[in-house]
Amino acid sequence: MPLEEDWDLPDPDEIMRSESKHEWISEPRYKKMFDDIEDALQGVMGRGKFEWVDRRVFDQVFDRSTLLALHKLMQQENIETIDYPIARGKEAHVFRASSQKGPLAVKIFHTTNAVFKGLAKYIDGDPRFSGLSRRHRELVNIWVRKEFRNLKRMRKSGLRVPEPMFNLKNVLVMEFIGDEDSPSPRLKDIDVENPLSVFEDLLEIAAVIWQTCDLVHADLSEYNILWYDEYPWVIDAGQAVTTRHPNAKEFLVRDVTRLTDWINRKGYEIQVADSLVRVLDGPVPNLSENSSGD
Repeated sequence: MPLEEDWDLPDPDEIMRSESKHEWISEPRYKKMFDDIEDALQGVMGRGKFEWVDRRVFDQVFDRSTLLALHKLMQQENIETIDYPIARGKEAHVFRASSQKGPLAVKIFHTTNAVFKGLAKYIDGDPRFSGLSRRHRELVNIWVRKEFRNLKRMRKSGLRVPEPMFNLKNVLVMEFIGDEDSPSPRLKDIDVENPLSVFEDLLEIAAVIWQTCDLVHADLSEYNILWYDEYPWVIDAGQAVTTRHPNAKEFLVRDVTRLTDWINRKGYEIQVADSLVRVLDGPVPNLSENSSGD
């Protein structure tokens, strides 16, 4: 089970005010749809097996567009239930979900969060997404497709990243990294036995992303690396851009600096310049493809 320490206690006044937010659910054309999936959302609604979950998670994340997308994914039997939140951020919440094939990670991007205005710099300049709409909701949908494609490209190069399964509107369904009961921890939250060896592995990952995938992660740090089965796994690839992006080298320097800062906090004295040379010019392995890419 995920830890609850980062979640605020419910505010009764807030819940009362939010009641009107989902009045549309009572409309005849939506009521049947919601009835179809209500049981599958018990966990995030604060009922059933996962009743500890804060009801405000549902009020914040599951608007009409999101519920319609989930309804379609459930009709297609891609998802059975949305169980509980395992991560949250300004742009998205990630939930543990169940399917006929086992646990999944479902990342739901917020459709009304103004923070996406600051994410346009990761889309502008990326030739894969030129000439697309700049409306907020469309920007969110673009972002989901962008993360889906970035993950596919990284897996094609053999990198340890979650396998993207499906995407629809603001919903991204991925492989769940963890065991049956809980997600894998972030690198930030654990002490590894040999940090220098892990750091060298991370530089190799950054090098493969740059040299082989023709991408830069643009937010690579101990916050976006999971530790699973004694290996680091890279997550949150939505902001990754191609090496042709006008800010690609700036993003790469930032990634390498963050990784170097992490190892130096473990008692080492590694220079950013040396780490950057390793990523730009060092050898990269020819890894086996994990799945088809874009």
